[in-house]
Order: sequence, then C-alpha cells, then structure tokens
Amino acid sequence: MASKFNFKNLIFYFLAFIAIPAVIVIGLFLLPSKNYALISVAIVIFCNAIFLFDFEKSKNTTREIVLISVLVALTVVSRVIFAPIPSFKPVTAIVIISGIAYGCKAGYITGAMSALVSDMFFGIGAWTPFQMFVWGVIGFFAGILFCNKKLNLCLIAIYAVICGVLFSVLMDIWTVIAIDNNFNFVRYAQVVLASLPFMAIYAVSNLIFVLILTKPFCKKLFRIKDKFGVFNA
Repeated sequence: MASKFNFKNLIFYFLAFIAIPAVIVIGLFLLPSKNYALISVAIVIFCNAIFLFDFEKSKNTTREIVLISVLVALTVVSRVIFAPIPSFKPVTAIVIISGIAYGCKAGYITGAMSALVSDMFFGIGAWTPFQMFVWGVIGFFAGILFCNKKLNLCLIAIYAVICGVLFSVLMDIWTVIAIDNNFNFVRYAQVVLASLPFMAIYAVSNLIFVLILTKPFCKKLFRIKDKFGVFNA
C-alpha cells in the first residue's frame, strides 16, 4: 500500500511541478500568438485534473461519494436561492465547512464540482474552470488548516473573510485576461477597484454564513463521520 501511495504522489508531483510549468513555458515561448487565455484555461484544467483524478482512482466508499454529492447539492441550491442578491452567497462557507469536516480532498472536490454544477444554471463559460479551481483551493486549504482540529470559530471566520477577498482578486485576473487576451497591471488595478464593493459584500457574507453554519453543520457532519467511518484516511 505504501508503494502505491508513494507512486501516486510522484504522479501528482510530476503534474504539479513539471507538467504545469511546461504548459507555461510552451505557451509563452513557443506559441506565436502568446494566447494567455488559452494558457490560463489549460493550467486550471490541469490543476483540477490532478485532484479529480485522485478522487476517482482512490477507494472511496459509496457513502463518501453520496456525502460529497449532498454537499455539492446544498452548495448549488444555496447559490441558486441567493442569486437575486449580488455577491451575497453561502457557497464559500459550505465549501470551507466541507474541508473542515472531511479533509482537503473533500473540500476541493466540493468546491470544484459546486462551481461546475451551479454554472449549469447560471451559464458555463471559460470562467468556469477558474471558479472550479478557486473554490476548490479554498476547500482544500480549509481541510489543511482546520480538519481534525478543535473548531476555532474566530480563525475560521478570518479565513472566510480572506477567502472572500481571494476569490474576487483571483477571478479579476481572469477578467483582465479575457478582456485583453493579456495581463495588464493597469487594467487589473481598475478591475479590482471597480469590484471592491462586491468584494466587501462577498467577504461579509462569508463571515456571516460561516458564523451561522459552521457549528451546526460540523456537528452533523462529524457525527456522520464517526458513525459510518467515512473520510478517516
């Protein structure tokens, strides 16, 4: 088992630290048009493939898959319900809670798949893989920072606010690339400044929903985890 695990890690390290940098080098130096949008999409899809491949190939129980599906469904429904209120969404809070309760892999998959499925209602486009990646990373680091530790609501709330800013800032990078097919710092600064009100609303909404949902959700999810022995690896 250890040899298989180490071999799988080697595959991930190859994809993360050799394949993805290679995509950057090829895109910047070998593509005559230097299509930054194409490079960005390729990198983000590669990053998603690393984690989704791991999830598909690992020996997850049916219960774990069902739990991930339920968490994704809750996240998608919450995004649809709060759609009339711009930037005020519980999506990030539920993704963070998924990582806290079930670990970094579950957090990443919940975030990535929630973006993909919810965009089926709001429209799938070139921005979708970026949303998948950003929400996935948020869930991943929630699992790294808080899984299997005593709940510290203050630290989780701080992380949620940071994630609100991080999500907006990272998505603004894609906005600039989509507009100019290039990255322009002046344009990026303009886009960030224009998005500050939405960024503030998103950060505050993350704070509110994390404070409201973390303890009751984690209580139920921890109970399921202990009862059925899921996500113990």
